[in-house]
Amino acid sequence: MKGEGKTIMMKSRLKWVGLVGLVLSALSLFVHFLLARFTEDGFSEYQTSITIFSWRPIFENVDIPTTSPLYRRLWGPVRHLESLHPHANPRGNYAEPSMQTNGFIFVRIQGGFHEIRNSICDVVAVSRLLNATLVVPEIQSTTSSKGISSEFKSFSYLYSEEQFMTALAKDVRVVKTLPKDLKGARRKKKIPLFRVPYQASPYFFLHHVLPVLNKHSVVELVVSDGGCLQAILAPQFEELQRLRCRVSFHALRFRQEVQELATNILHRLRSPGRPFIAYDPGLTRDALAYHGCAELFQDVHTELIQHKRAWMLKRGIVKGSLSVDSAGKRLNGSCPLMPEEIGILLCAYGYSWDTIIYVSGGEVFGGQRTLIPLHSMFENVVDRTSLSSSWELNRIYGRESNLASDYPKKLTPVNVELKRKAWKLAGPRPRPLPPPPARPKYPYNIEGWWGWVAESDNEPDSTVMELRMNAHKLLWEAIDYVVCVEADVFVPGFDHDGKGHPNFATLVMGHRLYQSAASRTYRPNRKQVVKFLEETRDHLYQANRTWLTSIRKHLRNSLLDGLTEASVKSKSLSFLSYPVPECSCSSHDPAKSTSHTSSSSHSLHAALGSVHHCPAWMDTGVTSLSIEKERDEDLDEDDTSSSGLFLRNSSGAAHENGSGEASKEEAQLEDQEELEGGERR
Repeated sequence: MKGEGKTIMMKSRLKWVGLVGLVLSALSLFVHFLLARFTEDGFSEYQTSITIFSWRPIFENVDIPTTSPLYRRLWGPVRHLESLHPHANPRGNYAEPSMQTNGFIFVRIQGGFHEIRNSICDVVAVSRLLNATLVVPEIQSTTSSKGISSEFKSFSYLYSEEQFMTALAKDVRVVKTLPKDLKGARRKKKIPLFRVPYQASPYFFLHHVLPVLNKHSVVELVVSDGGCLQAILAPQFEELQRLRCRVSFHALRFRQEVQELATNILHRLRSPGRPFIAYDPGLTRDALAYHGCAELFQDVHTELIQHKRAWMLKRGIVKGSLSVDSAGKRLNGSCPLMPEEIGILLCAYGYSWDTIIYVSGGEVFGGQRTLIPLHSMFENVVDRTSLSSSWELNRIYGRESNLASDYPKKLTPVNVELKRKAWKLAGPRPRPLPPPPARPKYPYNIEGWWGWVAESDNEPDSTVMELRMNAHKLLWEAIDYVVCVEADVFVPGFDHDGKGHPNFATLVMGHRLYQSAASRTYRPNRKQVVKFLEETRDHLYQANRTWLTSIRKHLRNSLLDGLTEASVKSKSLSFLSYPVPECSCSSHDPAKSTSHTSSSSHSLHAALGSVHHCPAWMDTGVTSLSIEKERDEDLDEDDTSSSGLFLRNSSGAAHENGSGEASKEEAQLEDQEELEGGERR
């Protein structure tokens, strides 16, 4: 009996232990769920602190002293633009928006990153012009993407709504949504709608939109071409130009997660303690098709560009013929500079092989294969993917639902014997025999670029995954935008998009001109660069010193001459690409300048226009140009490191073959000449 009692007691204890274990397991799962649900911020901080990304910088050359002539030539500010400062505040009488407005303006914006940014600035200016209340614009490319996270509304997917509304409080009345009655009328499509043409004049809005707005108290605008207001306005509308600057450069701030990741990438770029170059290739399929640059590529990429061009011709987006002389277009400067050509320019100017180069752009047509020559010339070529983890990128997308795959889980098996039997019993047929029936086409056979080019003349409809990818590209380009604006040097590969309008790179150059005009922004003349490259095509990597001097002179001159070209060509299409002189002021008093000015200074003055003198409260303590010139007269240090441009250890080789003295002396004279030439400009 005692043995049976002990057995029963043991079984009851085991049951209690099992029950306690189940309760503790359930409690543990519940605690883990609460931690995962309510401590995301703390976890994200921990995750960010242990981020592992793929870039490991490789340096061989020692840091260049910041006071050396070589450093000033490669990374130093453009002295003729140091007196230019951002000043987009209203000037003169500028009334705050009244509480009684003429009605509400609801806007739907379509397009890519640069088109959205341009359009938002335009609709704010239009709202001010019409004394209307602006509803926070709706970005179509995100709301139509059903695969994106539901955490964000349309505008807040990319920008901060609170910052947008707060920054414009003294300019335009901005509300988040329409009133309930107007919202219901919009759902029933009972409010007036205008599809605004590209670069409409103020007359269009004052004489066509305003009467309808006064009558119905609400209008809906659809903006699809990257802007709805003229780039260059009459002098009486100059305050609208400054309002555009305040919107683009102050009110449009990216949402917190995107801004934080962009800041982290900037910190990682600067962590080695060296300056870096930002390069935007501008190689998009639309731009290449629009400008007829298909022959820059090979194989299927040429077919894809031609397919897109045929589609554009069919819809009247581009005029001309399908077959275009791409070589002639390239010689004319109408095609982008390829990454290899940009690498050659940078090498020729004196940037060493271990220079950090950040490649921007949501899409580089041709993929990584196009960037191989640039990687071979520079060791530290990076982009956002090599400076961030996949977890960080996924975090800015938010919680996205899993998309069902379009691929068949299991292919239908084909009975070979039955197929042969059916072929033999098909009855009489002409000789020679026609080919056998084509094999069945599965979705994965025609999905992707390589499949649909031969299927139809039309572009395929975007899948949900492609719509999600388009929304992600907005975030990628937002990160690239921040990095490019803050870069020590910026180099554009192309300055037009797939509609012939200014592209992402022009927005970056305009922002840099506004925020830090003296920062080095090269604006190479593509026609002249291609001419230089063709002159020494057979000996491109063993170019002579005369050719190198010409390249250096061209790039140095592009820092200022490019502004003259931008003031004529880019500004007429996009005000934000060249917001001078309306949104800038000068700390240099023209009355105190010397009367002996060069012709280049006159051309620069013509490009900048009549720049307003900075108010007293903006006194930056910038010394006069005469003092700057005296300080730079002793820039005669040696610059032998730039004599060997395409070989990593060329300077050492020059000394080994007995010509070190001559190379040193020649390089010193050349760089002294460049520095003096830069001061004369």
